[in-house]
Amino acid sequence: QVQLVESGGGLVQPGGSLKLSCVASGRAFSVFAMGWFRQAPGKERDFVAARGWSTGSTYYADSVKGRFTISRDNAKNTVYLQMNSLRPEDTAVYYCAAKRLQIGLTDPKGYDYWGQGTQVTVSS
Repeated sequence: QVQLVESGGGLVQPGGSLKLSCVASGRAFSVFAMGWFRQAPGKERDFVAARGWSTGSTYYADSVKGRFTISRDNAKNTVYLQMNSLRPEDTAVYYCAAKRLQIGLTDPKGYDYWGQGTQVTVSS
């Protein structure tokens, strides 16, 4: 079992920044690929970013490329999502997730463990 706990969400003005954190406990964190997803009210859960466990390969949704950065610190069992130049359309609940297989990282259906989510609201 892997337990994931997100933090760092909040209210921010358009153009502002937030850094989300996701701390993992349980099984060896370093062997899991980690992803961030988001879900706005009435919409499906969408892929945001993912990072493999060893090579450091990263993947981003087109809508966040150049604005968001995913990183991980295996020593701290933590994955981060740095979000810059935030827009109102980034408003959503953000979830981190862990996946054993290092393929299909953009598909939420393939992830094994999920956090409870943290709310991000971008509004003036």
